[in-house]
Amino acid sequence: MSELSTGIEWKVSASPVAYEDSLAFMEQRAAAIRQGTQSECIWLLEHPPLFTAGTSADPAELTNPQAFPVFAAGRGGRYTYHGPGQRVGYVMLDLDRRGKDIRCFVHALEGWMIEALSEFGVAAHRAEGRIGIWVGDGADEKKIGALGVRVKRWVTLHGFAVNVAPDLSHFGGIVPCGIADFGVTSLAELGKQIPLARVDAALKRSFPSFLKALSGSCKES
Repeated sequence: MSELSTGIEWKVSASPVAYEDSLAFMEQRAAAIRQGTQSECIWLLEHPPLFTAGTSADPAELTNPQAFPVFAAGRGGRYTYHGPGQRVGYVMLDLDRRGKDIRCFVHALEGWMIEALSEFGVAAHRAEGRIGIWVGDGADEKKIGALGVRVKRWVTLHGFAVNVAPDLSHFGGIVPCGIADFGVTSLAELGKQIPLARVDAALKRSFPSFLKALSGSCKES
């Protein structure tokens, strides 16, 4: 394992975490990383059902605000849903050590999810002009993973969400990520009954590739 991949704390929460608590943790940890008093951190968790609004959120895309609590996230992007059965990964890394390239960071996050899902026989891919990761083709193309990040003094906050087995009807209260022309899907809907622990293990196995992409050129593969 390379020097830059050692000393990173992995947290896994067994119970859903209140969104306010996750925001407070990320802010505290990012400040401590910047000060050099705590290590970088990857946090895998679930949230109770809720909507989050990114800095580009359009209120018209919140079609059912009464469905679940709505939180201002402070990350980039628009509205998204979080809930049980969705693996959320919060990524707190020091980009000052890792290239200071936000575009590369987002690209590497996408590649990380794609590689992890490939372990389950899922051929996820990037889509030109659309953030996140997708499965299927043409009219059958659907989103299986979302991204939304914030970078504060070159330390990253927020991260990604992979739909493992959430209630997909819960996405009906928003236009997910502002993209109305495509639906959302999950591993379960694709016929893959995968426990969260196996998803976590796949993410950990593919993590070195993610770090390598951060330190590389992030060219499209």
